Amino acid sequence: MIPKTLRRGMFLSPLLALLSGCNTVVMNPSGDIAKQEAQLIIVSVILMLLIIVPVMFLIIWFAYKYRASNKEAAYEPDWDHSTKLELVIWGAPLLIIIVLGLVTWISTHKLDPYRPLDRIADGRPIPASAKPLVIQAVAMDWKWLFIYPEQGIATVNELVVPVDVPVRFKISATSVMNAFYVPELAGMIYAMPGMETTLNAVQNKAIQSIGFSSNYSGAGYSDMRFSYRGVPQGDFDGWVQSVKSAGANLDRAGYLTLEKPSIKEPVRHYAAVDNDLFYRVLNRCVADGAVCMDKMMNDDAKKAREMAMLRHAPQQAAATRLAQANGEVCTTPNDPVKKK
Repeated sequence: MIPKTLRRGMFLSPLLALLSGCNTVVMNPSGDIAKQEAQLIIVSVILMLLIIVPVMFLIIWFAYKYRASNKEAAYEPDWDHSTKLELVIWGAPLLIIIVLGLVTWISTHKLDPYRPLDRIADGRPIPASAKPLVIQAVAMDWKWLFIYPEQGIATVNELVVPVDVPVRFKISATSVMNAFYVPELAGMIYAMPGMETTLNAVQNKAIQSIGFSSNYSGAGYSDMRFSYRGVPQGDFDGWVQSVKSAGANLDRAGYLTLEKPSIKEPVRHYAAVDNDLFYRVLNRCVADGAVCMDKMMNDDAKKAREMAMLRHAPQQAAATRLAQANGEVCTTPNDPVKKK
């Protein structure tokens, strides 16, 4: 006869079998930034468990010890205070909060996505001559465009980076807010139209995975995924050459066509891309005749300064006339006094 408790537990065995095959990439990533973020999660959970576990244990222990059938338990209806107990109840959580706050403060600055990397991996500082690979990422409806400005190529729904090379992402969007997220590489960062966000990261081993948008953005959100690969430098150079030899050209007209909403867009390669395309995407002036946002804001600021000067000019003129009438304005005589 199988015990009742064991029979109940047997219903969980299929679930445990499914969980055993899960790829917990968030807690076991291959990029240095993502690894540090996973370690921060582990440290934070352990610190919180230092309070949660004893409290859960004490709940069970108190319920057992002071049960109604236990006649040997002390009965003290007038007890209301214990200095030692108060110190433990308030002191232990306070210490944990202080430590957790310190760890969070340090990690927040150390893992700032805008902060340039200072190491490739633990114990491996970045050489002084190392130059990060710049990739411009654009969140579209509902696909991802990646521009490699130094290589002069672009891809749709495919991101390839070399191993052990710092990568600097410049991220923007076309219409609505999205979030760029590659669990193997680093934490997510938002992509917003008319704004540029930055993410510095590094891939530490060859990998084939996926990236996606982690912020709901409409009908095609669930399919807004892209292929992500980390490859050795030689393979990366070969991939760049293959894109240059087999891809089309991405100009402003082609971008406007690509920008139209589509779902489950296949991987595309572009052998050449306009040099200022990302600048125009960022400033929302890809279409002919559109005024770039930075120029518009600069013109508005210039007009505001001119209007402010015009508003103050009559006041200054009136003040000058009043001062002249009162003899308070010093003027240089036309005939200088000759020295004797």
